[in-house]
Amino acid sequence: MRPVALDLPRPEYPRPQMVRPDWLNLNGQWQFEIDAADSGLERGLRERDLAGTITVPFAPESELSGLGHTDFMEAVWYRRTVPIPAAWAGRRTLLHFGAVDHDATVWVNGVEVARHRGGFSPFTADLSDVARPGEDATIVVRARDPRHGPQARGKQSTRYGNYECLYTRTTGIWQTVWLEPVPDVHLRRPRITPQVATSSFTVVTPLSANRPGSTVRVTVSDAGGPVATATARADVDLAPSLRLELPADRVRLWEPGEGFLYDVRIELLDAGGAITDAVDSYAGLRSVAIDGRRVLINGRPVFQRLVLDQGYYPDGLMTAPSDAALLRDIELATAAGFNGARLHQKVFEERFLYHADRLGYLVWGEFGDWGAFDGLEQHPTASFVTQWLEVLERDHSHPSIIGWCPLNETGQAIDDRVTQLDDVTRALFLATKLADPTRPVLDASGYSHRVPETDVYDAHNYEQDPAAFAAQVGGLGKDEPYVNTADGGRPVSVPYRGQPYFVSEYGGIWWNPELAGTEQDAARVGSWGYGQRVRDEEEFHARFAGLTGVLLDDPDMFGYCYTQLTDVFQEENGIYRFDRTDKLDVERVRAAQSRPAACER
Repeated sequence: MRPVALDLPRPEYPRPQMVRPDWLNLNGQWQFEIDAADSGLERGLRERDLAGTITVPFAPESELSGLGHTDFMEAVWYRRTVPIPAAWAGRRTLLHFGAVDHDATVWVNGVEVARHRGGFSPFTADLSDVARPGEDATIVVRARDPRHGPQARGKQSTRYGNYECLYTRTTGIWQTVWLEPVPDVHLRRPRITPQVATSSFTVVTPLSANRPGSTVRVTVSDAGGPVATATARADVDLAPSLRLELPADRVRLWEPGEGFLYDVRIELLDAGGAITDAVDSYAGLRSVAIDGRRVLINGRPVFQRLVLDQGYYPDGLMTAPSDAALLRDIELATAAGFNGARLHQKVFEERFLYHADRLGYLVWGEFGDWGAFDGLEQHPTASFVTQWLEVLERDHSHPSIIGWCPLNETGQAIDDRVTQLDDVTRALFLATKLADPTRPVLDASGYSHRVPETDVYDAHNYEQDPAAFAAQVGGLGKDEPYVNTADGGRPVSVPYRGQPYFVSEYGGIWWNPELAGTEQDAARVGSWGYGQRVRDEEEFHARFAGLTGVLLDDPDMFGYCYTQLTDVFQEENGIYRFDRTDKLDVERVRAAQSRPAACER
């Protein structure tokens, strides 16, 4: 593996489930220029040096980028010349982008090599026809991020400033950029699916092409060495599928809180048996199942004590300042008594999922669908389906992901029309089930459930009084669950059908120890939260324990999700401050949710 400079930002390997030894991290200093009116192509920005510099992979709005420019930018441009290592001769060079917000076009040595729409999913360009090993590659990126029009923005503010639960925008490159050499015929991202019932893994190994006589070999290992090996012909199928059954004495499950992982080695061999390509991966043996209203993990009910994680950082915004910061957020959540998270309105960096996999941290994968609201109705576009499929492809093999949620709080009352929201919601649900039938899918968290057969049903409820909260959510045992409605109580969802149910957003208790007085006083200094602010920390703990206890003690509830892990800018309802320092007695938060839940007893 090529050594990296110690001061290189985010130097770690960005794709931990498909590791090759040779790669080149392109984070660091790039030329940069803001294109306020998106006229840069006409003005020649593609051909000339740019006016400033930026530190990649941090967005220009962030402090870590060196800019901290938080006004709207219709487009931004990047430029960097990179020598492609001569040692890569005889192989194809791939240019990878972890994520670029929002519409990206990439040119290399003046030739367009990639176009991609979507700020949360990765894409790749093959440079083989425009830059060879031993030559320079001048990379130019234009990222368009228009202020108006429907776009999957997640929690990015569409106003000049932040407000309520919407935050500073991210424009352009915000995840690692890197180069990788691969042979002409090479392995693509594997899809690893555990089967606990048969103590086995199914490994699908997509190939770029086939060659006569070639084979693919997969080896699963633990600390004691190889556990299982399988081979398959790689000359007749474009995506060979192999099943590896583990011997009984080497079976160890991936469990909540104990993320045991097997090493997985995937090799492509030519007709003579020589290895022509190889990647290292890993896998966890765990199952997710539904039994009535219970969600089972490895065949037993595990109450999901989830926390809403926005994945924002004061200095890096959507980009963690370091790999250690990603790990730290999981450690903070578990210290407070949570066993998992809704990764909310953002597709998190894959390194976060790697740490969740290692630690046995339960995760619901979500798409950042907010940004298609016209003031009255939500209008997600067909591109949402495209982007979400890219996310599913990237994240299928992560054992920490135990459910999918493509949409959040889509607000539109049901009437006699079939709307665009109905079409896109169903399309996203069906696409998810087709791409991954092994995990439950929540069609839309809160509000507009439009798929009758959705695997899971939920609601969001920010009632702050525990007694009133109990009265509202306590009808589940009589098939009368709390459901979100539009203004005037108009229904927004298809009827509940007895699926597993949870309150996937609650709490949001508004508290800043440094602020006194009323909600109005706090608002004047830029503080925001849900409901009536607590007067002191003691009232916070009483309210948290009361609300949480209602959900723990309901035998028909399979989990909950508390809002939220940290404060984010003006939204001050986190267990921790925005800078991740303590603002509460975390041990009391942990104690309030540590007893067995009713569904586990």
